[in-house]
Amino acid sequence: MNDRFLQLSDVAEILNISASQTYALVRSGELPAIKIGGRGQWRVERTELEAYIQRAYEQTRAFVAANPMSRNEAMPDD
Repeated sequence: MNDRFLQLSDVAEILNISASQTYALVRSGELPAIKIGGRGQWRVERTELEAYIQRAYEQTRAFVAANPMSRNEAMPDD
């Protein structure tokens, strides 16, 4: 089943980032989420996650266009 909402741990796994980085994205408002239930658990709608990813691609394209790599610049190790 294609669940509409994801837990923050699922979002962290999808983005390959830590749980604390995911929480920071939500708390900053950069990644829209809702807080539900008596314990206030966060949920991110799949469509919001996809929209966040698309915005990140757009921001990266703009950064790369504004900051072209020089011929002597080494590729970073990630």
